[in-house]
Amino acid sequence: MSACREMFAVCVTAVFCLLSVSHSTPLVCEKLVRPLDSLAPHHLDGRWALVAGSLSDAPSMKALGLRDSITMYFSNSSDTSTYTQINRFGEECQHLSYNISVEGSTYTFDVGNRFKLTGAFLQTSCTDCLVTRWIVESRRRHSVDLYLLSRRREVEPREMEEFRAQLKCYQLPEPVVMDPTTELCPERTGTQSTAAVAQTEEAGDQKA
Repeated sequence: MSACREMFAVCVTAVFCLLSVSHSTPLVCEKLVRPLDSLAPHHLDGRWALVAGSLSDAPSMKALGLRDSITMYFSNSSDTSTYTQINRFGEECQHLSYNISVEGSTYTFDVGNRFKLTGAFLQTSCTDCLVTRWIVESRRRHSVDLYLLSRRREVEPREMEEFRAQLKCYQLPEPVVMDPTTELCPERTGTQSTAAVAQTEEAGDQKA
Protein backbone atom coordinates (compact mmCIF):
# COMPACT_ATOMS: atom_id res chain seq x y z
CA MET A 1 0.00 0.00 0.00
CA SER A 2 2.88 2.36 0.86
CA ALA A 3 4.46 1.77 -2.53
CA CYS A 4 1.14 2.61 -4.24
CA ARG A 5 0.86 5.86 -2.32
CA GLU A 6 4.42 6.82 -3.31
CA MET A 7 3.72 6.02 -6.97
CA PHE A 8 0.51 8.08 -6.85
CA ALA A 9 2.41 11.00 -5.34
CA VAL A 10 5.05 10.82 -8.07
CA CYS A 11 2.37 10.80 -10.80
CA VAL A 12 0.55 13.76 -9.27
CA THR A 13 3.81 15.71 -9.01
CA ALA A 14 4.69 14.95 -12.65
CA VAL A 15 1.26 16.06 -13.88
CA PHE A 16 1.46 19.25 -11.81
CA CYS A 17 4.89 20.04 -13.28
CA LEU A 18 3.64 19.53 -16.81
CA LEU A 19 0.66 21.77 -16.20
CA SER A 20 2.88 24.41 -14.65
CA VAL A 21 5.18 24.43 -17.68
CA SER A 22 2.28 24.56 -20.12
CA HIS A 23 0.82 27.59 -18.35
CA SER A 24 4.11 29.38 -17.64
CA THR A 25 5.56 29.18 -21.15
CA PRO A 26 2.97 31.53 -22.74
CA LEU A 27 3.47 33.90 -19.81
CA VAL A 28 7.24 33.87 -20.31
CA CYS A 29 6.82 34.56 -24.04
CA GLU A 30 4.34 37.32 -23.31
CA LYS A 31 7.10 39.12 -21.43
CA LEU A 32 9.87 38.30 -23.91
CA VAL A 33 8.01 39.54 -26.99
CA ARG A 34 6.51 42.63 -25.35
CA PRO A 35 7.62 45.85 -27.09
CA LEU A 36 9.14 48.57 -24.94
CA ASP A 37 6.75 51.35 -24.02
CA SER A 38 9.31 53.89 -25.20
CA LEU A 39 13.02 54.32 -25.73
CA ALA A 40 14.92 57.48 -24.86
CA PRO A 41 16.58 58.96 -27.99
CA HIS A 42 19.90 59.42 -26.17
CA HIS A 43 19.96 55.69 -25.42
CA LEU A 44 19.29 54.81 -29.05
CA ASP A 45 21.75 57.19 -30.71
CA GLY A 46 25.13 56.03 -31.87
CA ARG A 47 26.82 52.84 -33.02
CA TRP A 48 25.51 49.33 -32.44
CA ALA A 49 27.12 46.08 -33.54
CA LEU A 50 24.96 43.18 -34.67
CA VAL A 51 25.66 40.26 -32.35
CA ALA A 52 23.13 37.76 -33.70
CA GLY A 53 20.02 37.58 -35.85
CA SER A 54 17.38 35.18 -37.09
CA LEU A 55 14.83 35.52 -39.90
CA SER A 56 11.77 33.55 -40.94
CA ASP A 57 12.64 33.98 -44.63
CA ALA A 58 15.22 31.32 -45.53
CA PRO A 59 16.94 33.20 -48.43
CA SER A 60 17.31 36.31 -46.25
CA MET A 61 18.67 34.15 -43.42
CA LYS A 62 21.28 32.74 -45.82
CA ALA A 63 22.19 36.26 -46.97
CA LEU A 64 22.71 37.34 -43.36
CA GLY A 65 25.28 34.58 -42.92
CA LEU A 66 27.34 35.99 -45.81
CA ARG A 67 28.11 39.19 -43.94
CA ASP A 68 31.34 39.34 -41.94
CA SER A 69 30.08 42.11 -39.66
CA ILE A 70 27.18 44.54 -39.50
CA THR A 71 27.17 47.96 -37.88
CA MET A 72 23.98 49.93 -37.26
CA TYR A 73 23.62 53.61 -36.43
CA PHE A 74 20.54 55.45 -35.20
CA SER A 75 20.49 59.24 -35.32
CA ASN A 76 17.73 61.53 -34.06
CA SER A 77 17.41 65.26 -34.62
CA SER A 78 14.63 67.81 -34.45
CA ASP A 79 14.09 67.43 -38.21
CA THR A 80 14.50 63.75 -38.95
CA SER A 81 15.53 60.33 -37.67
CA THR A 82 17.84 58.09 -39.67
CA TYR A 83 19.01 54.50 -39.62
CA THR A 84 22.28 53.51 -41.28
CA GLN A 85 23.46 49.95 -41.76
CA ILE A 86 27.00 49.07 -42.82
CA ASN A 87 27.63 45.54 -44.05
CA ARG A 88 31.16 44.16 -44.32
CA PHE A 89 31.91 41.61 -47.04
CA GLY A 90 35.61 40.82 -46.72
CA GLU A 91 37.38 44.10 -47.46
CA GLU A 92 34.26 45.75 -48.91
CA CYS A 93 31.90 47.95 -46.90
CA GLN A 94 28.33 48.54 -48.04
CA HIS A 95 26.49 51.56 -46.61
CA LEU A 96 22.68 51.67 -46.57
CA SER A 97 20.76 54.63 -45.20
CA TYR A 98 17.06 55.17 -44.46
CA ASN A 99 14.90 57.90 -43.06
CA ILE A 100 12.71 56.45 -40.33
CA SER A 101 9.66 57.61 -38.39
CA VAL A 102 9.84 56.81 -34.69
CA GLU A 103 6.84 56.60 -32.36
CA GLY A 104 7.50 55.21 -28.91
CA SER A 105 9.39 51.97 -29.45
CA THR A 106 8.11 51.47 -33.01
CA TYR A 107 9.80 52.78 -36.13
CA THR A 108 8.87 52.71 -39.81
CA PHE A 109 11.37 52.77 -42.67
CA ASP A 110 10.94 55.07 -45.66
CA VAL A 111 11.56 52.68 -48.55
CA GLY A 112 9.70 54.53 -51.28
CA ASN A 113 6.41 52.63 -50.86
CA ARG A 114 7.94 49.61 -52.61
CA PHE A 115 7.20 47.43 -49.58
CA LYS A 116 6.48 47.83 -45.89
CA LEU A 117 9.24 47.58 -43.31
CA THR A 118 8.51 48.30 -39.65
CA GLY A 119 10.55 47.71 -36.54
CA ALA A 120 10.02 47.59 -32.80
CA PHE A 121 12.28 47.31 -29.79
CA LEU A 122 11.57 44.42 -27.45
CA GLN A 123 12.23 43.88 -23.77
CA THR A 124 15.74 42.77 -22.81
CA SER A 125 17.60 42.46 -19.51
CA CYS A 126 20.88 43.43 -21.22
CA THR A 127 21.58 47.04 -20.29
CA ASP A 128 23.71 47.88 -23.35
CA CYS A 129 21.73 45.86 -25.88
CA LEU A 130 18.80 46.34 -28.21
CA VAL A 131 16.53 43.56 -29.37
CA THR A 132 14.76 44.74 -32.49
CA ARG A 133 12.00 43.01 -34.42
CA TRP A 134 11.53 43.75 -38.11
CA ILE A 135 8.40 42.86 -40.06
CA VAL A 136 8.93 42.91 -43.82
CA GLU A 137 5.90 42.77 -46.11
CA SER A 138 6.12 42.80 -49.90
CA ARG A 139 4.70 41.04 -52.94
CA ARG A 140 7.45 38.46 -52.72
CA ARG A 141 7.63 37.70 -49.03
CA HIS A 142 6.47 38.21 -45.49
CA SER A 143 9.31 37.92 -43.00
CA VAL A 144 9.69 38.32 -39.25
CA ASP A 145 13.26 39.11 -38.20
CA LEU A 146 14.83 39.43 -34.74
CA TYR A 147 18.21 41.05 -34.19
CA LEU A 148 20.36 41.37 -31.08
CA LEU A 149 22.45 44.55 -31.11
CA SER A 150 24.93 45.66 -28.49
CA ARG A 151 27.49 48.36 -27.80
CA ARG A 152 29.80 45.37 -27.29
CA ARG A 153 30.84 42.87 -29.96
CA GLU A 154 29.93 39.88 -27.79
CA VAL A 155 27.38 39.42 -25.02
CA GLU A 156 27.31 37.22 -21.93
CA PRO A 157 25.99 33.63 -22.27
CA ARG A 158 22.89 34.45 -20.19
CA GLU A 159 22.11 37.41 -22.47
CA MET A 160 22.41 35.22 -25.55
CA GLU A 161 20.18 32.60 -23.95
CA GLU A 162 17.52 35.23 -23.34
CA PHE A 163 17.69 36.17 -27.02
CA ARG A 164 17.41 32.51 -28.03
CA ALA A 165 14.31 32.24 -25.84
CA GLN A 166 12.80 35.20 -27.70
CA LEU A 167 13.50 33.44 -31.00
CA LYS A 168 11.69 30.35 -29.75
CA CYS A 169 8.66 32.46 -28.86
CA TYR A 170 8.56 33.62 -32.50
CA GLN A 171 9.36 30.09 -33.74
CA LEU A 172 12.45 31.38 -35.52
CA PRO A 173 15.51 29.22 -36.32
CA GLU A 174 18.81 29.20 -34.48
CA PRO A 175 20.49 32.57 -34.98
CA VAL A 176 23.41 33.56 -37.14
CA VAL A 177 26.03 34.69 -34.60
CA MET A 178 28.54 37.21 -35.87
CA ASP A 179 32.27 36.73 -35.33
CA PRO A 180 33.20 39.30 -32.66
CA THR A 181 36.82 39.41 -33.87
CA THR A 182 35.91 40.65 -37.36
CA GLU A 183 36.51 44.37 -37.84
CA LEU A 184 33.55 46.69 -38.15
CA CYS A 185 33.35 49.05 -41.10
CA PRO A 186 33.81 52.77 -40.34
CA GLU A 187 30.98 55.24 -40.56
CA ARG A 188 31.03 57.59 -43.54
CA THR A 189 29.54 61.01 -44.21
CA GLY A 190 27.93 60.29 -47.60
CA THR A 191 24.95 57.93 -47.71
CA GLN A 192 23.24 55.96 -50.41
CA SER A 193 19.92 57.36 -51.56
CA THR A 194 16.70 55.93 -50.15
CA ALA A 195 15.44 55.09 -53.65
CA ALA A 196 18.53 53.03 -54.46
CA VAL A 197 18.33 51.22 -51.15
CA ALA A 198 14.67 50.41 -51.70
CA GLN A 199 15.39 48.83 -55.06
CA THR A 200 18.09 46.57 -53.67
CA GLU A 201 16.04 45.72 -50.61
CA GLU A 202 13.09 44.61 -52.67
CA ALA A 203 15.38 42.28 -54.60
CA GLY A 204 16.17 40.67 -51.26
CA ASP A 205 19.92 41.10 -51.59
CA GLN A 206 20.85 43.87 -49.17
CA LYS A 207 18.75 43.40 -46.08
CA ALA A 208 20.44 42.15 -42.90
